[in-house]
Amino acid sequence: MNEYKIGFKSPQAHLFEVELVIRQPDPNGQIIYLPAWIRGSYMVRDFARNIVTIRAASGGKPVSISKLDKQTWKVAPVSGEVVITCTVYAWELSVRTAHFDTSHAYFNGPGLFLGVDGREGSPCRLTIPRPSGALYEDWRVATAMPAEAIDEAGFGVYAADDYEALIDYPTEIGRFSTASFYLQDRQHRLVVNGVHSADLERFCNDLQMICAEEAAMFGDLPVNDYLFMLQVVGDGYGGLEHRNSSSLMISRDGLPTKKQHKATSGYRRLLALCSHEYFHLWNVKRIIPEVFLRQGTKKEVYTRQLWIFEGITSYYDELILVRSGVIERKAYFEMMAETVTRVMRTGGRHKQTLEASSFDAWTKFYKQDENAPNAIVSYYTKGALFALVLDLTIRLRSNDMLSLDDVMRGLWQRFGKRGIGVPERGFETLVNEVTFLDFSELFELGVRSTQELPLAEILAEFAVEMRLLPADSCKDQGGVTEQPLKSRPAKPVLGAKWSQAENAIRILQVFDGGGAQQAGLSAGDDIVAVDGLRMSAKQMERYIAEREDGASLRIHLFRGDELAEIEVEPLPAPLDTCMIYLPRPPDGVQGARLNSWLKGNATKS
Repeated sequence: MNEYKIGFKSPQAHLFEVELVIRQPDPNGQIIYLPAWIRGSYMVRDFARNIVTIRAASGGKPVSISKLDKQTWKVAPVSGEVVITCTVYAWELSVRTAHFDTSHAYFNGPGLFLGVDGREGSPCRLTIPRPSGALYEDWRVATAMPAEAIDEAGFGVYAADDYEALIDYPTEIGRFSTASFYLQDRQHRLVVNGVHSADLERFCNDLQMICAEEAAMFGDLPVNDYLFMLQVVGDGYGGLEHRNSSSLMISRDGLPTKKQHKATSGYRRLLALCSHEYFHLWNVKRIIPEVFLRQGTKKEVYTRQLWIFEGITSYYDELILVRSGVIERKAYFEMMAETVTRVMRTGGRHKQTLEASSFDAWTKFYKQDENAPNAIVSYYTKGALFALVLDLTIRLRSNDMLSLDDVMRGLWQRFGKRGIGVPERGFETLVNEVTFLDFSELFELGVRSTQELPLAEILAEFAVEMRLLPADSCKDQGGVTEQPLKSRPAKPVLGAKWSQAENAIRILQVFDGGGAQQAGLSAGDDIVAVDGLRMSAKQMERYIAEREDGASLRIHLFRGDELAEIEVEPLPAPLDTCMIYLPRPPDGVQGARLNSWLKGNATKS
């Protein structure tokens, strides 16, 4: 057994002290390491960069320790046990790393706990002592790690089956709000850290309906307990799945309050985030790419399947909300319209396939620059849209006898429940087997080509009218209308994204084919005047929208420290904004299909 102990060395300097005891180290010298990345987030994080000091000792005497590479060390041979002690800087407030100050402590295992090479399968024990001092008297521990011997506040000893398990239990320590609910007699806890005035009773009621719907869809609940860990901040958003918990971050205004009777867009976003991470209980944490079972977290692991594990999950995270009844149909289609709009405003969809997006996540999706919209497509958003098309096509071709739900249940029974990894293209094979139909052409179109998805055509078969229109303003993200859709004139646009800087308008991104790109504007340019006038970012948008067709602009800008003048011709806004019309009430065959699609598994007889 490998034994770990976390110490609260200095909240002011944001330092943890982590101790690792190895009872029987390798007689030839024990190799230890920190992971390069954390599962669920496909970017090399180089956690070892946060190690400030590291030392080894045996029998109370120092032992030589040498660094082999950026994240690996070798301890000199010893005859008895060896103790490794390191101090770790923890000042990144995110769902992936570690954060420590006088208000709380939070950590993910990959950023703190050294792996013992060759002993990853050994059981692990973690001791979390109570910090000393009056400031920490009311601190508590929240984690999903199995407890071995803890006090009423959660301090004490925890146990994990192996190293992979140890680093898959995020932990929050401090003062936090708590709430809970039960699903199938299994407790689901909610821990909320940060200043808030949330209606936690309502939040738990909604979470319970969401979780019940997902468990009913898969027909199984693979955990005995579950923990939602929510960090509340002024401005932030993120989530990361774990084996029986999720780590979440949300802006304060996204929480529900007792005065709010209708779900705000921010609260819908929070519910979708919770839905997404809970869905990962099955799809990612247990239904896993085969290659992930064969390789660890010391270096990148490549698969072309991320669109399945993240894209399909992104499709269901919003669909589950309407199926469970926590949002209305109109709200669901508003969220869908926003997703379609985001994809349509990504010129990279014409250049990168879903399989390529998955494979290159390490270097492209997680390392986006100013040219990202022109070069890549998200396996989350386009993956969700392909899942939508696949689901509706299965329903259509099977006369509504089968759906993507059946495929996901099959995926769980064949792979996830049995602990077998999904081989490359194994999902595609399973779709054909479950449905007794051939979907190879659809996969070629949606997954291995850059052709447009037939969204409008397939939605029309389910009484949903979708059209792409020019944006009405820079804030127009698409939506739902109660009136039949009509064309609207396209306003002139620059073909760029910008923001207000201190004394200029900063160009953030320039889109392929737009007037800005054709004229030579670039990301990083600071516009100081338009047609000889100083303007704010909002004023420039209105000024451009009011131009006559074909009328050019004279723009003065700084590129670096050099002043330049450029003439730009704004072009009509492209057809990239999704609007959806839902007839009331939908009837006939198409209306029946719509009702079947949006009906929850938990309510089906």
